[in-house]
Amino acid sequence: MPTELPSLEPTAVPTAEPTVEPGVLTAIDEFGDNPSNLGMHLYVPSDLPNMAPVLLAVHYCTGDGPTFYRNSGYANLADQHGFIVIYPTAERSSKCFDVASSAALARDGGSDPVALRSMVGYVESQYNVDADRIFVAGVSSGAMMTNVMLALYPEVFSAGAAFAGVPYKCFATSGSSEWSTACANGSINKTAQEWGDLVRSANPEYNGPFPRVQLWHGTDDDVLDYTNFEEAIEQWTNVHNLTQIAVATDTLSASLTRTRYGNDGEQALVEAYRMENIGHNLPVDESEAIRFFGLDQ
Repeated sequence: MPTELPSLEPTAVPTAEPTVEPGVLTAIDEFGDNPSNLGMHLYVPSDLPNMAPVLLAVHYCTGDGPTFYRNSGYANLADQHGFIVIYPTAERSSKCFDVASSAALARDGGSDPVALRSMVGYVESQYNVDADRIFVAGVSSGAMMTNVMLALYPEVFSAGAAFAGVPYKCFATSGSSEWSTACANGSINKTAQEWGDLVRSANPEYNGPFPRVQLWHGTDDDVLDYTNFEEAIEQWTNVHNLTQIAVATDTLSASLTRTRYGNDGEQALVEAYRMENIGHNLPVDESEAIRFFGLDQ
């Protein structure tokens, strides 16, 4: 994606080539500005193409990067399709990412988003990557962070996939609290314009394209209410200057309905999956995220 805004540059990045053995998950100790002490692991497939894509894969609460590596399909898909995967780790006691503090919700404000941007910058500095094919995907806390990263750094990410998340800034809290009961319970309702304005206000001088977004949510989610899925659709369709009327609705199974907004294609501007009678621990279809990103081509 074209860069319309100055991007946070990684600091204190080692000048030597990273000692990452292809096909082996590797810890990266120094990758740049890291105000919240996140951990970083990197997976580079053996057959890495020139101008390789990059995926930032963000774990759920109680998880960590190596566990997400083992329990998700992204590394296998990276082997098949040739892209680099970054696995961050939230080191705080909750193992949740910060999507609530004022620092985390402001561009270059500090906390986890700054560290995550540094990780991407580190990979860009060490490998020959395609800046137009950098993506982010996450589950639960990682899905919430996916929405945050897309809002704060729209010039960095081409698209994102959020599995059971909430809209950008829905989880904002005061003080040191990590948890917004109002957002989690689905009590924060805004108009599409209001949700969209929150994203636009994160980068008021930005006039470039916004990332495409894929959203997944279970109707029986008892941790992050299903209302958040509907609000996220409102947010991202408004950001893309679309109505909330789907251009296509497809019943893929008895429990899965897909709606697309903006265009009815494999890379719609906004793509949303309603998962009937599914709770918070929804099945994650990494291959569909990769398809949406265009990484399977």
